[in-house]
Amino acid sequence: MVVKRPQVAVAVLVPVLVMFGIGLWGIDRGGMWRDEAVTFQVARRSLPQIWQLLHSVDAVHGLYYLLMHPVLALHPGEVALRLPSLCAAAATAGLVAALGARLARPRVGLWAGLLYAVTPMAGHFAQEGRSYALVAAGVAASTLLLARAVTADAGGDGTGGGDEDQEDAPVGRLARHARVVGWCAYGGVVAVTVLLHEFAVLILLAHAATLALARMPRRVWRDWACAAGAVLLVLLPLALVSSGQAEQVAWLRPPGGGTVERLLRSFTGPTQLVLGPYLLLIALALRHPFTPPARRGELSVPTVALPLLLLPPAALIAVSRHWPLYDDRYVLYALAGAPLLAAAGAERLVLAARRVGLARREADGLMRGGLGGAPDPASDAGPGLGSDSDRGPGLVRGVGVPYAATLAGVLAITLAFVSQLPVLREDRDPARRPDNLAVVSAAAAQRMDPGDPVLFLPSLGRRSALAYPKGFHGTRDIALEEPAPVSGTLYGRETGPDELRRRLAGLDRVWVVAEPYALKPAWYPSDPTERVKLTVVGEEFVPRAEFVRKGSILRLYVRRTPTM
Repeated sequence: MVVKRPQVAVAVLVPVLVMFGIGLWGIDRGGMWRDEAVTFQVARRSLPQIWQLLHSVDAVHGLYYLLMHPVLALHPGEVALRLPSLCAAAATAGLVAALGARLARPRVGLWAGLLYAVTPMAGHFAQEGRSYALVAAGVAASTLLLARAVTADAGGDGTGGGDEDQEDAPVGRLARHARVVGWCAYGGVVAVTVLLHEFAVLILLAHAATLALARMPRRVWRDWACAAGAVLLVLLPLALVSSGQAEQVAWLRPPGGGTVERLLRSFTGPTQLVLGPYLLLIALALRHPFTPPARRGELSVPTVALPLLLLPPAALIAVSRHWPLYDDRYVLYALAGAPLLAAAGAERLVLAARRVGLARREADGLMRGGLGGAPDPASDAGPGLGSDSDRGPGLVRGVGVPYAATLAGVLAITLAFVSQLPVLREDRDPARRPDNLAVVSAAAAQRMDPGDPVLFLPSLGRRSALAYPKGFHGTRDIALEEPAPVSGTLYGRETGPDELRRRLAGLDRVWVVAEPYALKPAWYPSDPTERVKLTVVGEEFVPRAEFVRKGSILRLYVRRTPTM
């Protein structure tokens, strides 16, 4: 039975609205943390200034800054900073639902999209003024486009085959056009996605595994390889430039023993009440997952979702054991595979319940001397969760099961959401981020007077003044030689060590805005200007007052009294 478009539309729209509502809740946290502050101050620069910056640092985020430039030009605020990520997260939830509806049936899509929306990790990055939610949306969109391109390619000539004689068979003009458009759209979306963040290129590895598991014909492989090759050519200049900026990820460390478990809990849910059933449903979805489909080249939920879930994180973790590059935010896009598999597992439960019900009715009919109707063998149709003829009316009455099954799944997801409410509520606390630059700026405004000298230790501590300049209004930045936008740097260019000594020599007091690690005895900076800051302040000044917040220390130093 053909699935009606309104049912698919409902299955897609509901997760979009839920994700948007969850992401909108508490989006104005009252402060930016350091990475968001970089987006905020860089995206508000002029386009030539952004282009100048990318030659020396942050090239990997260049496209994102360019996209955020007109957004923050309209309204430079924290909500506007995070709104593109919120919209991208809502779109991702809808795209996950669309994938589930296409690969199985609308209620599978509905469940998958809702599961994505209530996952705390998705909600976290929906409120982050960085590119990761946009990358996740691009990966979900490209995966959906892959499914469509494969359908047009493998079945566009009506043969469903992939042998050499079929490859040369005449193809209708419309079918040929659909093939070209489909693969161009796929390649274009993947290209934009990898330019948003180059680690998203690992999605090509997942998509290649999908084609292999689905036993795609050679023509599909050829067209996919052309699209993937074009993506790699587009990515190559960015990869060459960013490889020269490798010091930006020098803070990363090789993944430890708990990395996989933490990522698993992030993808499925941090609470045990959600984790156990989630993993059970995934296991059900993967039970004999790669049974040959009804037709060679037919995609299923496991063949699409499992490589998406496993391969990008596994590849990045493996590389990071020798060259640290891994952070969970870099593989956020792989999260989409988990709800798809869990929803597919839930659908298997529904089908199993249907078979039990049919068996009971048949037994009752035989006992009454009649026939209760033979079960439909297509109800056990392997990984695709049913053939096209078994998909039933879809969202409300899938596979002959009353709409109560769909509502029961929605209720279960609602209970999962309720159980994770404390996690979601805690995530909206600014203290959950590494720092809160608004608090530092407010403290500076309360304690500093106009004309007070300020020293940032190290220079990246200047990010609080760049993100919230009002708190430092009227103060003197002692070490600054050239402002950040003009110098083509993130935090400005500072004066040399000799000039800094001269400037500090004429001061009786100085405010130091420092990173906590910069005030520890073990820290020894390589930059001579930073060493002068430590030496002069440590030898010629003594601390008088201090304000400490997570990630920043604001300390007043006064000159030592000469000893007689």
